Amino acid sequence: MPADGVPALMVSSALDRLTELDKRIVVALQRDGRASWRTIADRIGAPVSTVSRRGQQLLIDGVVKVAAVPSLDADGPHAQFLVRVNCRPGTHMAVAEALVRNPVVRFCTVVTGSFDIIAELVVRGPATRYPQVVLDLQPIDGVERWRSDLIMHVYKVSYDWGRQLFADMIDDSAADADGAEDCEPDHLDDIDRRILAVLKEDARMPFQRVADELDLNESSVRRRYDRMRANRCVDIVTLVQSAALGMEAETFLTVTVEPSRMEEVARALADYPFVRYLAATLDQNSLLCEVITTSVDELYRFVTDSLAHLEGVRGWTANMELLFLKRGFIETPWWRAQAHGPAV
Repeated sequence: MPADGVPALMVSSALDRLTELDKRIVVALQRDGRASWRTIADRIGAPVSTVSRRGQQLLIDGVVKVAAVPSLDADGPHAQFLVRVNCRPGTHMAVAEALVRNPVVRFCTVVTGSFDIIAELVVRGPATRYPQVVLDLQPIDGVERWRSDLIMHVYKVSYDWGRQLFADMIDDSAADADGAEDCEPDHLDDIDRRILAVLKEDARMPFQRVADELDLNESSVRRRYDRMRANRCVDIVTLVQSAALGMEAETFLTVTVEPSRMEEVARALADYPFVRYLAATLDQNSLLCEVITTSVDELYRFVTDSLAHLEGVRGWTANMELLFLKRGFIETPWWRAQAHGPAV
């Protein structure tokens, strides 16, 4: 298990050593974070022993982290808010770290442009509870401006953005059946939640180790996990630095759309493999679109050749992501190394 404070020199060195095989292992883990090394080896056409050794090293080096978290629906009704923050000069990292520590923050990133930080907050219960939540957040030392927007609908969340590099590995036939029901709070009991609490730290932990930690039977843990997956009550999140796959540009685009074409534009954008996240926000008839591309040139081609010609798009603003501190409620283990650089 990589520690949260992965040394910067170790992370940098690990990224420099990545091979084509390593990248394929990463993409396979993005598709199924709990897949066995044998399954991954069969998928990418490599010896099991090599895949096991390289895959475990990627986890140790902090290049990849695999975590399990309850799905948003597992705790009942909720509302999601997009927050854009301006900070007093020199305080943006301290503000971002304070946000990351709060359990209602689902993702948090430091960006360029007109804001310093973009984050998502998940409020349990109706949206009217939002003011109670921000009472603990807006007074953070360094916050100068706080802009909130309701996320009305999420069209797409994808953790397998490596598909644009290794499309041959992607088998969409393995996706969840369309007829599967969403999770409900009564689908989970206290034991289920204890299992998920352990797997949040390491979703690849063998069921026997989970059982030993919780004083349970291994078959019971396995059966409960399979049921939670079948009921869509657990999300397996594979976090990976974009640099690990040669992705140079991570960008949030706030796309302003004609109201009558919101659904049409959203469907078109969701089809692009490098669109990782797509949601409709309440303010200004806009879509929040996170794009992860291999280069700034590819980003330029997307906005000029594709986005600019979509019927219904009125314009957009952009914020390039400089440092992602949290995704899917999971703190990235490498952000401190990236923020502070190698020790002198």
